[in-house]
Order: sequence, then structure tokens, then C-alpha cells
Amino acid sequence: MEKLQEEIRIVLVDDHQLFREGVKRILEMEQDFRVVGEGSDGEEAYYLAEVHKPDVILMDINMPNMNGVAASEKIVAVSPRTRIIILSIHDDEGYVYRTLRSGASGYLLKEMGTNDLVDAVRVVARGGAYIHPKVTGKLIDEFRRLSEQEDAIGKEFSYDSNLAIDPEVIEALTRREREVLQLMAEGKSNRAIGEFLFISEKTVKNHVSSILQKLNVQDRTQAVVISIKNGWVKL
Repeated sequence: MEKLQEEIRIVLVDDHQLFREGVKRILEMEQDFRVVGEGSDGEEAYYLAEVHKPDVILMDINMPNMNGVAASEKIVAVSPRTRIIILSIHDDEGYVYRTLRSGASGYLLKEMGTNDLVDAVRVVARGGAYIHPKVTGKLIDEFRRLSEQEDAIGKEFSYDSNLAIDPEVIEALTRREREVLQLMAEGKSNRAIGEFLFISEKTVKNHVSSILQKLNVQDRTQAVVISIKNGWVKL
């Protein structure tokens, strides 16, 4: 007997009702997704988190009464197992830093495609992190700028020691996986990678999963950071 997928319980918070309804329709097309609550501001997001203890909260960053950043800080205190994905129109890396510091695990631009939204919810619900590919590119640029700046004054660039990996691990990646890793570092989405390499999006997802497993990391952002640090990709 086929095992049923575990249900992912979601709270959706955005002060624009039409946008919220559109996102809800997309989410409810997935058999294992269930929207258990909806709100229009940060205070409602906090209340819904306290009541429902959802797996994932999808929340706008700019809302009345309490914004997404402030709400995230309160939500992680009352429901630490709830994972938060911020929805935003801003692709500035400063917004991403603020949201991640507040406790969010994901950052999506509202120009996202349906597949990006669904992928983000699944990744974050499983304990990973998901940042919109367009924003990832800017974060990488900032990462590189800071690295070069610190190298210029004779300091060793510091990074999470937990991300240190045996250099021989990269040798375990296939030629195609290295191509996918390079395109990930360039900020391309799974769909864009597939179009560039003339392979299906499903095949790209399989390659990404294999890369994460071989590098022993949880998400593509960590994979990219490690690859940059070790010189495995070119920017």
C-alpha cells in the first residue's frame, strides 16, 4: 500500500486579499498542503501561529499594524517549530538579512512562479531554507565583495565551521552535477537551469538533491556558499 504524504499545514498572511486568494488556490492544488488559517497583518499572523501551530507561515513583509520581520520574531518565540517564509516585492539583500535574522527560513519574491512557491514550502517544511534565485545572486555578490574586502586587509574570511567540507567531496559530483552547481551559483532557478541544459525540471531537481546529499548540506544556499568558498564555481 502506497504511503500517504505527510500533510503540511500552512498559514497565509497578506494584506492584499486578491494576492492571498491566488496563492491559496495554488497551495490547495497540492494534495498534501492544507491552509489552516488566513490573516492580513502581523498581529493576526502571531495569533494564528499561537492557535494553529502550523508547519509553515507564508507572510508578506510589509503589512499594517505589525510587519513581517517583527511578526517573525514573535512567532518563533511562541511556536518555535513553525517555519516562516517571507513574501516580498523587494530584491535588496538588506531585506533578506533582516528577515533571516528575525527567524525566517525562506524569502520569496512575489514575482515567483508556481513551482518556486511549491518547492519553497516543501523545502522549508522539511527543515531547509529557500531563497528566491534572483535574490540568491545578489547575496552571492555581497558574499564575494565582503570576502575580497577582508582578504585585501589581510584577514582570513570567516564562515561557519560546520560548512567545512573535505575537498575530495567535489570529486564525487558528476560532470552534469557540477554544471548544475555552477548554474545554481549564478542564481538560476530549476526551470532556468533545465532550459539552459536542455533537460527537464524534474531532472534538475534530481541533480540538486544529489548535490545536496553529496555535499551533506540541507539546502542549495549552503551548497552555493560552500562552492564559492572552495573555488568550485566561477563567478
